[in-house]
Parts: sequence; C-alpha cells; structure tokens
Amino acid sequence: MKWLFLIFAIIGEIIGTTALKSTDGFTKIYPSILSIVGYIAAFYFLSLTLTLKYLPVGIAYAFWSAIGIVLVAIISYFLYGQKLDMPAIIGMIFIIIGVVIMNIFSNSISH
Repeated sequence: MKWLFLIFAIIGEIIGTTALKSTDGFTKIYPSILSIVGYIAAFYFLSLTLTLKYLPVGIAYAFWSAIGIVLVAIISYFLYGQKLDMPAIIGMIFIIIGVVIMNIFSNSISH
C-alpha cells in the first residue's frame, strides 16, 4: 500500500507542477484549480505513505522528487516545448541512479 500511495502522491505532484506553468500567476482559473487539486492530492497521499511508517520520509521524498523531476521534464518537453540540454539530461540520469542505489543497497528501506 505504501508504494501505491506514493505513486498517487507523485502523480498529484506531476499534475500540480505541470499545470502550474499554465496558471499565469494563478490568474487563469482552470489551470489554477488543477494545480491546487494536484498538490492537495500529492500531499494527502504522501501523508498516507508516511503514516504507514514503513517508508522513511527521506526515502519517500527522494522517490517523489526524482520521479517528479524526470516526468515533469519529459511532459514539459512535449506540452510546452521546453528543451533539455545534455547536462540536464545527465543530471537527471544521476538522480535516477541515486534513487536506484538507495532502493537496492540501503538498509533504510524495508524490502
């Protein structure tokens, strides 16, 4: 259940962050509502993930942020035409590698 809640939290964060660009400083109502609802869902499901006490907050946040960074960058590429240069791509690869290393080798995570 902890991973399912974390996935829902990540989806909410991706929706909220992606919609945030379209809000124009919260002057556009529909993207603003989508952004706020996305963040509310993200924090709600993250709180459920942490309530289960099987996933430390640092580990949960590492997964959340790593997956969020990569997916928001990919979505922004297609939705907003934002380009990623090679250093940005390499940096995101390092973030993913870091999370994989934590997941495989860390004793902080209950496997």
